[in-house]
Amino acid sequence: MTWWAIVLIGCGVGFFAGLFGAGGSAVGTPLLHASGVPAFVALASPLPAALPIALAASGAYREHGYADRRVVTWSVAIGFPATVGGALLTPYLGGPLLVRITEGVVAAIGVRLVLFPHEPKERAEETGAFRVRMVMVAAVVGVFSGLLANSGGFLLAPLYLVVLHLPIKRALATSLVVSAALAVPGTVTHWALGHIDWLVVLAYAAPATPAAYFGARLAIRSNPEWLTRTYGAVLALLACGLLIIRK
Repeated sequence: MTWWAIVLIGCGVGFFAGLFGAGGSAVGTPLLHASGVPAFVALASPLPAALPIALAASGAYREHGYADRRVVTWSVAIGFPATVGGALLTPYLGGPLLVRITEGVVAAIGVRLVLFPHEPKERAEETGAFRVRMVMVAAVVGVFSGLLANSGGFLLAPLYLVVLHLPIKRALATSLVVSAALAVPGTVTHWALGHIDWLVVLAYAAPATPAAYFGARLAIRSNPEWLTRTYGAVLALLACGLLIIRK
C-alpha cells in the first residue's frame, strides 16, 4: 500500500464525485484495492470520506437551488435503516466478492448512460405512484450502499434520472445531499465492525474534498447531454478495466 497513490486516488475521485453527483465510494473502493489496500478496508474507508466530499460538492449546487427537498426527505427517511441493514450483511459475503459486485454495477450503469444520455422531462405532479418510486429507490440504494460500504451516490443519480425523471443537474445535486446523509449510518456500522482505517480515510479525504467542489462547479456549467454521456463512459471504462486487471 503506497500513501501517495491513496492521495492521488482521493484527488481524482473527489473531482469525479463532484462532477457526477456521488460521494465517490463506488469508484474509490476498486482503485484503493488495486493500489494494495485490503479488500474490507478498501470497501469501508472511503465511506466516511464521502460525507465531506458530498457536502463540499453540494455546496456548489446549493447556490443555484438544484436539490429536490421532497426527494431528499424520502430518500433519507427510508435509506437510513436500509443502509444499516445492508452494512450488517457485509461480513457474510466477503470483501473480494463485494469489490467485484461494485465494479460490475458501476460498469452496467456506465453503459446504460452512454447509450441513453438524453435528459428526461421532469414529472412535477404529486402522485401516489411517484411516492412509491421514491420509496423503492431509497430502499434499494440504502441496502446496496450499506452492503457495498458506499454512500449510494453512484446509484442514486442514475435512478433519479431514470425512475424519478429528474433533470440531470437536479438529480446530481439531490444525490449529493442524500449521499452525505447515507454516509453516516454506514460509517458508524462499518466502524463498529472494524472495517475502517482512519489513516487511509485522512489521506483519501484531504485532497478529495476541495476537488469535489471544483468538480461540481464544472458540472453546473456543463451541457446536460455531454455531462450524462461522459459520466457513463468514465464509469464503464474504469470498472471494466479493473475487472479485466483482476481476472
